[in-house]
Amino acid sequence: MSTTVSEHGPVLEHGHDDGHGDGQGGGLAHAAPPSLGVDMVKLLIWTFMSSECFLFGTLIITFLSYLNRHHQLAAEGLADLWKGPVPFEVYDIPYTSVSAFVLLLSSLTMVLALAAAQSNQQRQLRIWLVATALLGMVFLGGQFFEFTTFKTHEGIWFDTNQFGSSFFMLTGFHGAHVTVGVAWLLSLWLYSLRRGISPAKAPRLVEIAGLYWHFVDIVWIVIFTVVYLTPTALQI
Repeated sequence: MSTTVSEHGPVLEHGHDDGHGDGQGGGLAHAAPPSLGVDMVKLLIWTFMSSECFLFGTLIITFLSYLNRHHQLAAEGLADLWKGPVPFEVYDIPYTSVSAFVLLLSSLTMVLALAAAQSNQQRQLRIWLVATALLGMVFLGGQFFEFTTFKTHEGIWFDTNQFGSSFFMLTGFHGAHVTVGVAWLLSLWLYSLRRGISPAKAPRLVEIAGLYWHFVDIVWIVIFTVVYLTPTALQI
């Protein structure tokens, strides 16, 4: 195909394929497929977190449905069927508040890790990644201590009553998510330590891990408010 110029402007003239094109006639280049401009990995992680919201919501609703069960049994003259303490009798709000603060502090270090990745500061990136993971492990250690205290000193476990089963299921499920997040952050730290993360990949990798980590933190805010503070305030 050739172009000539007439007094009325450029005119396209079709010619024969000379055999040196791309095999599609006329040597025309293929048009690139249109892009939706969507990061599929980010879309996947958002989809995953949305599904996890339903799971956590179900567990929270289950906990709330059993929250006042001992009062209901007492009103029906069946108080003897309730074994073990009630929530506000076993909670240590100052202790749990410290654990919540530690986990929220890890959100700040996660933001600093992303900032370091965006500015290609590998050393700072490693520092903030491992700091976030360590804060997550401190939270997990505090949760393990709380679980142990509930079982050995308060006499409450999964099979004690409805409060115990719903409480340990909900908080244990969240602890499992924190464990996954810690493993994820440590894997990024080790990868950066051994090979270094290229400036082109680092911001995206850290941002995706950060999305998950912030999700875990937000869920804990909800759990802390609904599971710990509300029963203590209402003494139920």
